Amino acid sequence: MEHLKAVVERVTFANEENGFSVVKVKSAGIPELVTVVGTFAGINAGASAEFFGEWTVDAKYGKQFSASSYQETMPATLTGIEKYLGSGLIKGVGPVNARRIVRHFREKTLAVIEDAPHRLSEVPGIGEKRVEMITKAWQEHREIKNVMLFLQDHGVSTAYATKIFRTYGDRSIQTVKENPYRLADDIWGIGFVTADKIAQKLGFPADSILRYRAGLVYVLNKFSDDGHCFAFADALLERAQKILEADPDRILTAQAELVREGKLIAEGGDKLYLPPFYHSEAGAARQIAAIAGGRATSAQTEPPQRLFQLELPEPEGAAAAAEAALTSRLEKIDAVIRQTETATGVRYDEIQKDAVRSALTSRFMVLTGGPGTGKTTTTTAIINACERLGAKVLLAAPTGRAAKRLAETTKREAKTIHRLLELKPPDGYKRNQENPLPCDVLIIDEASMLDIMLTNSLLKAVRPGASVIFVGDVDQLPSVGPGSVLRDIIRSKAVRTVELRRIFRQAQSSDIIKNAHRVNAGEFPSIRNGSRTDFFFVEKDEPAEAAKTILELCKSRLPSYYHVDPVEDIQVLCPMTRGETGTSQLNAALQSLLNENRETIHYGAALYKLGDKVMQIRNNYDKNVFNGDIGRIASIDTEDRTAVIRFDGADVEYDVTELDEVTLAYAVTVHKSQGSEYPIVVCPVTTQHFMMLQKNLIYTAITRAKKVLVLVGSKKALAIAVHNQKSTERNTQLAQKLREQVGL
Repeated sequence: MEHLKAVVERVTFANEENGFSVVKVKSAGIPELVTVVGTFAGINAGASAEFFGEWTVDAKYGKQFSASSYQETMPATLTGIEKYLGSGLIKGVGPVNARRIVRHFREKTLAVIEDAPHRLSEVPGIGEKRVEMITKAWQEHREIKNVMLFLQDHGVSTAYATKIFRTYGDRSIQTVKENPYRLADDIWGIGFVTADKIAQKLGFPADSILRYRAGLVYVLNKFSDDGHCFAFADALLERAQKILEADPDRILTAQAELVREGKLIAEGGDKLYLPPFYHSEAGAARQIAAIAGGRATSAQTEPPQRLFQLELPEPEGAAAAAEAALTSRLEKIDAVIRQTETATGVRYDEIQKDAVRSALTSRFMVLTGGPGTGKTTTTTAIINACERLGAKVLLAAPTGRAAKRLAETTKREAKTIHRLLELKPPDGYKRNQENPLPCDVLIIDEASMLDIMLTNSLLKAVRPGASVIFVGDVDQLPSVGPGSVLRDIIRSKAVRTVELRRIFRQAQSSDIIKNAHRVNAGEFPSIRNGSRTDFFFVEKDEPAEAAKTILELCKSRLPSYYHVDPVEDIQVLCPMTRGETGTSQLNAALQSLLNENRETIHYGAALYKLGDKVMQIRNNYDKNVFNGDIGRIASIDTEDRTAVIRFDGADVEYDVTELDEVTLAYAVTVHKSQGSEYPIVVCPVTTQHFMMLQKNLIYTAITRAKKVLVLVGSKKALAIAVHNQKSTERNTQLAQKLREQVGL
């Protein structure tokens, strides 16, 4: 076996799944940089190491050193020490402070940090607070290194070593040895497959009951990732067998154990839930039925009272008296509608008036309709009418962008649902049954985005006597999280639903709106282009050509013609993440093209620049940011290895190890764009994304564009999408449970 002593100049690639890395190193006696490939335990630029392996010649990349193992050594030269410390390895020491420390202590630098870190205060510009930070970080680095080396030997990605250490501390290695399957539950980003590999290397038997239990929970979580609230028993067993390669009877034994312990919930003999989704679905059905029927929920002891004068007494007594009371009631409502029309200068059509009447007489209502059908106008009319009757109205939407747009269109305050419910990590929502929302009417926009867990939490906070109105387009893609809430509520027929169908005259001039309705009806859109349209189709049959065109559109053609900011005002929406026209490749190309900032921060192979547009990809309740939130990197601290991301005016700090929670957002998937509108949308439609080409996906992409939409791709791919009306059905029981609750 050959060996190579070298200093790491840079990490050019790191696979977070398996730890495989490509690094460029400088070795004495070799003039050019050497490429070294292998699995490395969190190696950083500046590290001195001895690699063991063999020289190989790659057909594409040429001569390189393939390392089967390596041993990190302390750097011997002043330049090496400075690069080692300034690489971001130690929080609190970036390039500037590394230079200061090495200038002061010279060859003794590492010995001082190791044995007498208090002496760092001798260095000009380094105060006591930073000395404490560096001392702590150096100690952590030493301990994390031990964890990394242990994990590397057992197949875990080095990218997760810091997270594991921060979760378990000095018990990391012991915890992993005792039950490696805990990693799948406790560490975001580590799934069952990785935990299973570690367990096998640690000698856990393949038929361990721990393995079967963890595998079943993993499979159910995969079902929820696809939007399902439960899995049918046969499908769960089939998928678990494939992953576990195990006897079905043993899997069923583990399943029965989990059910007995309440860690899985079985319903109807063939449906298996993870507890949060079961309780959320059952709870949401109870809450909706209670609100719609004017009943107290299980958590409320006082009978609900109407808190404002929206509803006149129900007609009682003889038929003639009842009819007279009903007529009087409707006359009062129509008078309110006329007053609202006079005040706003808007004339409502009969369906819109019916929506207002329903809002004033129903305790739970759904308002749905496509683009240009007047949902916003009708919602504003409902708000005005409610306020005229003395009601306090609260407005909210699932995402920050949707809430901001709701506030702009209604000229009233609107919040995200999480903010409305006053999320206080780690305690949860401050608003709940015991502390309900202080309103008479609660209006939720973009309700198609509601998943079942958020819906349940929201409805718990509705006080007795208050009304709830969900507004949304049921034909859009369903929520990112599990459930199909808006569709299920409408399907249940348990609450009043008003559907707006007529496209208003001012919207008829928009080809975006007209084509959205064509696509929704399964018709091929008009792609005549022209100077007066807002809907364009650029035909590019090859994915590589489509990608090249998208870059040109974002960099120069669209910004110069429409005088817009290419980062703020143009959004690329993709059906998938993979491929030449997927988000991964387009994001890397767009970042290089649109952001010339040189201030950067690395996480593994990911590079983020100051000013980058990024998206949060998981709910982080501690930071109060959620899956799908888009922000901009506002500052980068290379010394502390942190970045501040600004989400809708709120600055949120991320440690470098937390940057796997965000991704570049110059291009995002159509699924992640729900609830948002962008001035200009560019969307690739290529046969490369054949599996995702569905009518509701294209419809959702089109309806995200406010002023201009540009589709780039092939007519064949667009036709496939338009005519593929099969939307994946989700496993949900909300409609059935709701019907049972109201006695239908």
